[in-house]
Amino acid sequence: MIEIATLLALAFVGTGIVWKGSSWLETSADKLAVGYGVPTVVQGAIIAAAGSSMPELVSVLLAASLHGEFELGIGAVVGSAVFNLMVIPAIAVLATSGISTTRDLVFKEALFYMLAVAALLLTFSLAVIYNPTENALEGSVTRTLALFPIGLYVLYLFTQYLEAADYEVDVENDIDIARSWFWFLVGLAFIVVGVEGLVRAAIGFGDVFGTPAFLWGMTVVAAGSSIPDAFVSVAAARAGRTTVSLANVLGSNVFDLLIAVPAGVLVAGSMDITFEYVVPMMGFLILGTVVFFTVMRTDMLLSKREAWLLVGLYGVFVVWLLAESVGVTNVVPT
Repeated sequence: MIEIATLLALAFVGTGIVWKGSSWLETSADKLAVGYGVPTVVQGAIIAAAGSSMPELVSVLLAASLHGEFELGIGAVVGSAVFNLMVIPAIAVLATSGISTTRDLVFKEALFYMLAVAALLLTFSLAVIYNPTENALEGSVTRTLALFPIGLYVLYLFTQYLEAADYEVDVENDIDIARSWFWFLVGLAFIVVGVEGLVRAAIGFGDVFGTPAFLWGMTVVAAGSSIPDAFVSVAAARAGRTTVSLANVLGSNVFDLLIAVPAGVLVAGSMDITFEYVVPMMGFLILGTVVFFTVMRTDMLLSKREAWLLVGLYGVFVVWLLAESVGVTNVVPT
């Protein structure tokens, strides 16, 4: 019992450190976007998204390089992606009167995000098919395979570059670029420390309950690392910048799937993945993606009724993970 209390305390402290570091990082990233002059959609989909996704990227790098728990990092990314899709838009809607969507968001950002989900699942499938290990349904993701999702993200950046090329930059601002970069790096350092605490807590919970650590990565690490995304999106929604709010959610998920996961492979050289673990995780992410796309497209508006639907679906996700952790269900083999 004392060990569980200690792990909970570690998780809460880690979340607090991530929150503080992310607030500095997000504020400085927003100032940098204004200082360099970028369009609203690009600001949300790349600048704010990459900044708020730093905890997920750090979680994969630390889990893979320091703890040898690559699947924990994948679980953190998938869990964070589900949290981003279900909880953050819902909170933003409930904090306002509703969020209007645009065809640009639905048919460019959302569809590219769907492509990112498919690309990552395809990468794992190719690993099992062409780089099998001695264990059944297990394969090795090599650096060569990792380049596939990264290449897709380069295409995503190119489409955003084309978006920015037609944008008239307002260079009249008083942003201190050097100071903004300083606080960006300080925030990043705090995030590294906080995420390390979250990763250690997730590994500890896995040992205590005798369950795969990645299940706790999908909850403990994912929820703690997703706080920056919630902060950015809700603040943007309250300020009336709903495009930034939703673009940040989608852009953050694209970054997590196409950059954060392959980054762990590039650092470690290669990583083994177990398909029996990956498929249920990705399956729920695909379900959440379909629901999110549907509610975004209907009437081009996220209503409060749809927000509660998203919250309810995330509740189902959490209950399923808890059931897996205590052995009530066995969708994910132990």
